[in-house]
Amino acid sequence: MTQPRTTLLITLTGRDRPGVTSRLFGVLGGFPLTIVDIEQVVIHGRLVLGVLAACEAEPDLTAIYRSVSALAGHLGLEAEITTGSASSLPAEGDPGLHVTVIGNPLLPAALSAITGRIAANGANIDRISRLSSDPVTCIELEVSGASPRGLRDDLAREASQRGVDVAVQRGGLYRRAMRLLVMDVDSTLIQDEVIDLLAARAGCVGEVAKVTAAAMRGELDFAASLRERVALLAGLDESVLASVRADLRLTPGARTLVRTLKRLGYKCGIVSGGFTVVIEPLAAELGIDYIAANTLEITDGKLTGRVIEPIIDKDAKTESLRRFAALAGVPLSQTVAVGDGANDLGMIGAAGLGVAFNAKPIVRDQADTTLNVPYLDAILYLLGISKDAVRAADLTEP
Repeated sequence: MTQPRTTLLITLTGRDRPGVTSRLFGVLGGFPLTIVDIEQVVIHGRLVLGVLAACEAEPDLTAIYRSVSALAGHLGLEAEITTGSASSLPAEGDPGLHVTVIGNPLLPAALSAITGRIAANGANIDRISRLSSDPVTCIELEVSGASPRGLRDDLAREASQRGVDVAVQRGGLYRRAMRLLVMDVDSTLIQDEVIDLLAARAGCVGEVAKVTAAAMRGELDFAASLRERVALLAGLDESVLASVRADLRLTPGARTLVRTLKRLGYKCGIVSGGFTVVIEPLAAELGIDYIAANTLEITDGKLTGRVIEPIIDKDAKTESLRRFAALAGVPLSQTVAVGDGANDLGMIGAAGLGVAFNAKPIVRDQADTTLNVPYLDAILYLLGISKDAVRAADLTEP
């Protein structure tokens, strides 16, 4: 019978300096140990280096402790060694969960509440890292021993009360496999509603706004409401479309999001209840791969007040996600869908990760996760891409 392995957790703490890691492993190399896990963190020059090792036979703990302590003393560090059994080894085949916490600002009380709920779910926090500190603070926790659905629901309630955003996702290859991002346009990729910009030129802002609000709350059928709003634009000169395109305001972080994902090999698509004639130039500028949007009927240089069928509504957005995924050659499980209104719910539910971005309550309640910060590139953090990684990519881009 194989003898149960003994585990040793060796921790060095203190002021960081070059060569600490290599010298520690040089010392450990003199003993019959197998390295199981390593974690090293340096915060403002302070080092925490942890090494989990295993030994088949009973180790000479006294000799190991003396050697490690002598090294630590020479380097001006503190050393600690604790022992355990094979049961303390990480479970194989369980990638655990990633819990992403985003705040602006992120306060200690919020982190206390979130980590407290993780503990209450019987889960353990194995690792904590920072993905961003500006313009939002994002902390990622690697968690084991929890049910994804139960933890997600529990943390969503806590996040709402604490004014932070929390996402719970499966770890391992699942998140790394994401390869297609599909976004809504109005109030997501851009800060504006294109129909409102057109209405301002047509002098019917109030009438259009009432119908838009009801549709986005899910109180009206989107296709019917779109026809009703576009009818109010009848007679508008085609020339105003250029000025509307010029007035479009990208959501902060939109360029960074698309640029970074494209560098990483992602495909990006947009689906919009807005209009191709307005958003196609913007999509081309950003390098968007796939577009689905409505087409305004124009006759003799004037808007007729009609939309050319088929209309891009909730079902059409979902079908567009599926079509884009097929074109990109990826399964739906490797897609991310982002939106803010009721007509985005279909694609948000069908995607591998559905994100409600500054969304209506009905969308926040049904999405996998919510983002309430005004920066679209915060989606990168949900994918485990840190701010430092984005900056490094920008610096190395030719």
